[in-house]
Amino acid sequence: MPAEVDFSSALVYAIPLRTRFRGITVREGMLIEGPAGWGEFCPFADYDDAESVFWLLAAVEQATRPPPPPVRDRIPVNCTVPAVGPERAHEIVAASGCTTAKVKVADHPDALAEDLARVEAVRAALGPPGRVRVDANAVWDVDTAVRSLRLLDRAAGGLEYAEQPCRTLDELAAVRRAVDVPIAADESIRRADDPLRVAVAGAADIAVVKGTPLGGARRALRVAEAAGLPCVVSSALETSVGLAGQLALAAALPELPYACGLGTLSLFTGDVVGDGVSLRPVGGSLSVPAAPPPPDPERLAEFRLTDPEREQWWRDRLARVRALAHAGPS
Repeated sequence: MPAEVDFSSALVYAIPLRTRFRGITVREGMLIEGPAGWGEFCPFADYDDAESVFWLLAAVEQATRPPPPPVRDRIPVNCTVPAVGPERAHEIVAASGCTTAKVKVADHPDALAEDLARVEAVRAALGPPGRVRVDANAVWDVDTAVRSLRLLDRAAGGLEYAEQPCRTLDELAAVRRAVDVPIAADESIRRADDPLRVAVAGAADIAVVKGTPLGGARRALRVAEAAGLPCVVSSALETSVGLAGQLALAAALPELPYACGLGTLSLFTGDVVGDGVSLRPVGGSLSVPAAPPPPDPERLAEFRLTDPEREQWWRDRLARVRALAHAGPS
């Protein structure tokens, strides 16, 4: 790890979410400062220390190096609809200004009726020209995925794509052969033992790349090239500090045919940066910042983690992951 990063001064935040998302109600993470600005270390609890090394490398890259050269300065984004009722789903989409919506589905085993109502409400809010995509976070088996996607495709009036309906690449390939809905690979890439060697072309039509868990924008660009598919850049549920790195990745991709999943601050009750620099979409897109926005003292005071035991848990985790990172992942 670079000596110019002072890990001892890392700040630990805890920001409540508006709705349970990915099984959590509070987003926690750490902010680190380096010569190029700020980075964010925020692996979810289900990532072990070895997987978390890449999250740390992403934070360090952002804090110590300028972003890759951009080829665009604005990024179209989708709005994200959690597992909420249809009325709330309609409100989220209508207020977002986005023409694409990603809808969380399969939140629990008997969720299909709720999912169908949510997708219908999203389609109504977007109107016929809008695009609807769904994300099942790899919880379905093949038969359930095929049955569910056929119904959801009908409810949506045509899905743009389905993100990671099943866990394995073989399962994705089987679903892809059985349905007309394009399939996007997410967890199959970012949680692979070696994302640079994952052959997803037979299992998916689209690659979802997330710079934070892939080790930073530069490594994610190599992963995107290796995938050999059209790419969508998606958030790992970061604050504006970490989102800046994701936007740098999206800005540097040679082609960007799809709206990106980077409008996720709407899921948070606040941010660690000031209102004027918070990375929230305007008119369905985000401007690419020249550098990560710095934390705001007032916001840090509001959202700084105050539980001493939980703060120590994060500091101990950072120390363990730093120790692993010194060996350097492939």
